[in-house]
Amino acid sequence: MQIIKSNERKKNNPRNTTSFHLMLLPAVILTFIFCYLPLFGLVMAFQDFKPFPSFFGSKFVGLDNFRYIFQMPGFISSIKNTVIIAFFKIILSILVPLTLALLINEITKHVRYKKFVQTVIFLPYFFSWAILGGVMQQLFGFDGMINDLLEALGISKILFLLSNTWFRPIVILTDIWKLMGYNMIIFLAAITGLDTSLYEVAKIDGANRFKQLYYVTIPGIRPMIILLTILGLGSILNANFEQVLILYNPVVYSSGDIIDTFVFRLGIYNSQYSLAAAAGLFKSIVSFIFVGIAYWCANKFSDYRVF
Repeated sequence: MQIIKSNERKKNNPRNTTSFHLMLLPAVILTFIFCYLPLFGLVMAFQDFKPFPSFFGSKFVGLDNFRYIFQMPGFISSIKNTVIIAFFKIILSILVPLTLALLINEITKHVRYKKFVQTVIFLPYFFSWAILGGVMQQLFGFDGMINDLLEALGISKILFLLSNTWFRPIVILTDIWKLMGYNMIIFLAAITGLDTSLYEVAKIDGANRFKQLYYVTIPGIRPMIILLTILGLGSILNANFEQVLILYNPVVYSSGDIIDTFVFRLGIYNSQYSLAAAAGLFKSIVSFIFVGIAYWCANKFSDYRVF
């Protein structure tokens, strides 16, 4: 009888997390296979890698691959494009959702309309760039809807996706359009969590809606704004590989080629595996440094901790 009770106690013990660890086991195994096991392949960055001799038969060349890629004009251009595109994406991915969240929060009477607007804005987040890329090509193509509208207004057609002037803004704005619903929901959740008595006190002091927004809402969600901005710095060298790969072409390499697409072409199209590995390793090291700085700043300024 005592044995049965002790077994029941173990099963009902809230600290018994064996079942949860077993649920996580498949994900841990897949993560190890696809994320950690391939790290061994980074040795290619220091070799003159040949597929058939493999890692153990390829010649070791030290840092020669890194010196070579930095002499390639396309690599320096890809770093510049990556930083520019990612920088504007980080800034606008905070400002646009924040503005939308503040505006939607002011809708207090028409609740159904408010929910409808939230759903419409959040909906593009669920579509992949494989779908949205085709939509953007139909919109901004030479015979697309945008050019048809310009032609109807008496303006000559523009080669948006073949123009180094227009390609970068299109990449930035369409990515913000796709992702703005996610951060908007986060800001709305932060606004919802604010103490309503603060607004009541502000009303008593004679503050109108704009002053309540400026002196109560924005200061109240400031930690969330700082947190999302700082964490965004960790992805400064990620400019959305899938989006750029689908939309770009050789004509706009000078303004739209990023590090990931440069590595993709170098390794997959040109079979220069060692150079591609060196470029990818360089990006990973710099990204790791930025992620470390971002988490340190998040911990210092908004008390954010990973564990």
